[in-house]
Amino acid sequence: MSEKDPAIRLSLNGGNDPPERPWAYDGFAAEDDRPPEGATSLVSLSFIKAAVRRSVRFWGALAVAGLLFGLGVYVVSPPAYQASTLLLLNDIVPGSAPGSAILDDQTVAQSRPVATLAVKKLGLREDPGGLLASYTATVLSPRVLAITVNAPSGSDAVRRANAVAEAYLEYRTAQLQIEQRLLFTSLDQQVSGAERKVQSIRRQIATALATPASSSQPLSSLKAALTQANAELVAAAQNTASQKTTTGQQTSTQIKTSGRLGDAALNPHHRLKPLLFHAVFGLIVGLVLGLGIVIIRALVSDRLRQRDDVASALGASVKLSVGTVRLSRWLPGRRGLAAGRAREVQRITAYLRTAVPRRSGRAAALALVDVDNPSVAALSIASLAVSCAEEGKQVVLVDLASGAPAARLLGAGKPGIRPVRVKDSHLVVGVPGRDNIAPVGPVPKTSPQAEPGESSEALVAAYAAADLMLTLTSLAPSLGADNLATWADDAVVMVTAGRSSWTKIHAVGEMIRLSGTHLISAVLVGADKTDESLGVIHTQEADSAAEVTDGSPHTRAEGLVIPVDRTLGGRPADEQ
Repeated sequence: MSEKDPAIRLSLNGGNDPPERPWAYDGFAAEDDRPPEGATSLVSLSFIKAAVRRSVRFWGALAVAGLLFGLGVYVVSPPAYQASTLLLLNDIVPGSAPGSAILDDQTVAQSRPVATLAVKKLGLREDPGGLLASYTATVLSPRVLAITVNAPSGSDAVRRANAVAEAYLEYRTAQLQIEQRLLFTSLDQQVSGAERKVQSIRRQIATALATPASSSQPLSSLKAALTQANAELVAAAQNTASQKTTTGQQTSTQIKTSGRLGDAALNPHHRLKPLLFHAVFGLIVGLVLGLGIVIIRALVSDRLRQRDDVASALGASVKLSVGTVRLSRWLPGRRGLAAGRAREVQRITAYLRTAVPRRSGRAAALALVDVDNPSVAALSIASLAVSCAEEGKQVVLVDLASGAPAARLLGAGKPGIRPVRVKDSHLVVGVPGRDNIAPVGPVPKTSPQAEPGESSEALVAAYAAADLMLTLTSLAPSLGADNLATWADDAVVMVTAGRSSWTKIHAVGEMIRLSGTHLISAVLVGADKTDESLGVIHTQEADSAAEVTDGSPHTRAEGLVIPVDRTLGGRPADEQ
């Protein structure tokens, strides 16, 4: 069959595109549907350690992101410069509790009026609240108050600290003078009151002298009241003079003996220390966040990773497990058929080659059932088809998966059956149409569970002339797998670690067995290096799996049902 031969345009059902086959139970909670025997491994320190090791790139990236974030915060908001100045305050308040006056000074120093006065001294046009938020007043002793100011530069910090200190001293002086004036006014009012009283009594005496002796108030009593009023006036005058002198001296002493203990000085400023702090803090926060996400995700996940868990869910042994297969749409060595040269893909291809059954009289047929990674499954089966074709075998590759990924790798993604040339070798590729939801294959129906139907003549002819037919498919519970036995007698399931739940994997195994197809084993992709489980299903589990349906192969003798050993790839006697 040459490259120029006309392609056989007969579709498996006459449609154009392959159907979509969504999983109907992808959103089901595994805790609701999982049988008791499907429980995953117990959570332990090794389980968490394995989860952390698997996700080293994720939490490592978050740690680096936290480090960069901390450095970014340092660059955007660098640590401010600090300058401090000390104020010596002489608060002479007789009768007050020791140390109470300095607390009042601290409160006043951090008030908005002081900040407003400091802004005027600095000649700034900013809101006084900004300056108020940038400095603090700290009590160091009953007479010493420290003013500390933060600013973007050292010179600005010193200038602002001096301005705040001067503003407070000026404001304090004004307040002391106001208090003195109020006290003097009160004392003067007392003297004025005493003088008015004396004047009032003198007028009464003058009136009494001008009136007859029958006055209502005796003159002697008025003279006595005048004497008392004069005494009170003299006492008030003396008290006022004394208090003015004392208060004036106290106020003058408070003002003169209070002031700054030197100009403001810049506090020690470390650039490397804040940088390291921001970097280490961001790194720790990112690391803790990443590890927390990884551990919580591992604890709440219902996805299977261990070989034993996959084997128990599927009901078949995991005979091959490989590491992660990395594909790319842009890197030359990781896209298309060129990615098949990867070591892990070659191992899968080699195993699939050994899983191909030997048949006499008709072409061998093998189905690769993909559970959750169509790209790797398509690459593996396409690589096997090309490898067998290069050996001179007549190979038919049928792609029943959604989107026909394997056929697209070979350049034949459109519906129909057509010859393809790859690497100087020829093979036939078949893709079903959109309307054929469950296409029927050309393999003779040996199982009563196989869905009745007829395959296209072109497909039957291609199968009759072939040495090997490979089928890539994915199964959905909404469609079933009754037609799988018409495509292959044997099937291998491909599972990716950490992508599918116990329910999903178990459903795939049950559908394969219900179709009457021999489930050889599973291939686990992306297996953990720390996985020490064997992945071999126990005999009792294998017997239970084989007895799920009447279509499963049994050897019957005198009423006894002896299940064929499927777990190790056994074959009935007529197939070996």
